Amino acid sequence: MIGLETLYVAPASLVAHAPILAIVIPLLGACAAGLSPGGRSAWMICVATAVFTAWMSLATACEVMRQDAVVYVLGGFQPPLGITLRVDAIGALLGLLISVVGLLAAVVSGHSLVAEIRKEKHSLFLSGFLLCQAGLIGIVYTGDAFNAFVCLEISSIGTYALVASGGASDRRALPAAFNYLILGTIGATFYVIGIGFIYGATGTLNMVDMAARLAAHGQSAPVHAGFAFIMVGLGIKAAMFPLHGWLPGAYAYAPSLITLLLAATATKTAIYLMARFLFEVFPDGAAASEVFLTWILGPLAAAGLIVCSLQAIFEQDIRRALAFSSVAQVGFILLGFAVGGDQGLSASLFFVVAHGLIKGVLFMALGGLTIGIRARRIVDFAGIGRDAPWTVLAFSVGAASLVGTPLTMGFLAKWQMIEAALAGERYWIAAVMVAGSALTLLYVGRILEVMMFREPAPGAPRAKEAPAGVILPALVLGGISIWFGVDSSLPGQLSVAGAAGLFGVRP
Repeated sequence: MIGLETLYVAPASLVAHAPILAIVIPLLGACAAGLSPGGRSAWMICVATAVFTAWMSLATACEVMRQDAVVYVLGGFQPPLGITLRVDAIGALLGLLISVVGLLAAVVSGHSLVAEIRKEKHSLFLSGFLLCQAGLIGIVYTGDAFNAFVCLEISSIGTYALVASGGASDRRALPAAFNYLILGTIGATFYVIGIGFIYGATGTLNMVDMAARLAAHGQSAPVHAGFAFIMVGLGIKAAMFPLHGWLPGAYAYAPSLITLLLAATATKTAIYLMARFLFEVFPDGAAASEVFLTWILGPLAAAGLIVCSLQAIFEQDIRRALAFSSVAQVGFILLGFAVGGDQGLSASLFFVVAHGLIKGVLFMALGGLTIGIRARRIVDFAGIGRDAPWTVLAFSVGAASLVGTPLTMGFLAKWQMIEAALAGERYWIAAVMVAGSALTLLYVGRILEVMMFREPAPGAPRAKEAPAGVILPALVLGGISIWFGVDSSLPGQLSVAGAAGLFGVRP
């Protein structure tokens, strides 16, 4: 695959402002969609906005690989006094994930909204969708710790309302949204309190400058307190075990489009911020981060991987099973953090992208299946592979990658994680990863066995093939997962460069 540094995908005048355009255009698109006269015009605005955002994200990623990092100064005030956007390889990687998934989700929304949301709410729903996307990209592009909080809240405002919109078809969406709101607010509050402690100790909110001042002046009790608050807050946002109580309900009862966006991107941005603070603001080897990685993060991640995988095995609701799977896979990712070093971090970042694509495929295909039949229990999908073979094929590609089947991105991601654990002599982590993969095979195999080999119950409604506007984006995401399983140079290049950059070395 051609390296990103050789690609010039936009005029220089646009590339110079690509980072801010990738955030501002979705915000403007959200306003335009909310004010549009009907759902069709709002959908066209949403798709056009998502196309432009993906274009700017790609242009930013190409520029990052040419310069190592892109710094965009807002208002002419140079850092650390002013607010800046600072996009390095990790931010570029996550920005591409968010924008590509957002684009395909915007295309799918044309069908899913008709099936799940009242017609008069379509414009506002798509406005909230674009608002959430703008916030998520802002999180991974900003170089300012407080501005990251602002973007967290922008994305959360959209997702709280969008999860609640599922109450039109299932009243359980309302308490799920309320639970998400309460826990999300607690997480954001913990984060901003932690930032207050760190600001009091360093006098800056710029993350690069914050890291330099902490390295120069050492760490004190307020700094350690700030670190603890930040990790708990981001742990809630990332659905880290046992702080994941909001996630199963939000995934299970939200409209399928929002479940897709949350599963593929939202938790990943919190994991990104956690990596930024652990390995850049608090350098690897510092007292607080070292103790946290060894004695707190590693054991909790391992417990989450095993416990939530077991919950997924015994869960009867297919969405809740995939939700518990997401918490388990977050544990898998965080185990890579616990391994430490640039190899463990780069493997985790690669896994972040792999899992985002996997859950995007699974929930996109599942949303397509539920357009035809209003089913939630796994047994209600018996024999659906005969009625909707293309949709089930897309679901099966995502499932195969989630298990770690060779020639998929999921396989490479798990291989790199286990390899990093063995190289770091963290043998217990490698053993937990293998056990977690075996449990993943059990619950994924159970779902596929019902879909493909069980006979439907007498009198059960017959499923329909999902519309082409759902199948094609799902197959595109599945194809990307397979392609990166064969040629992983694009995500591998960015993840290795990003990890090396956080450790202050060149890849």
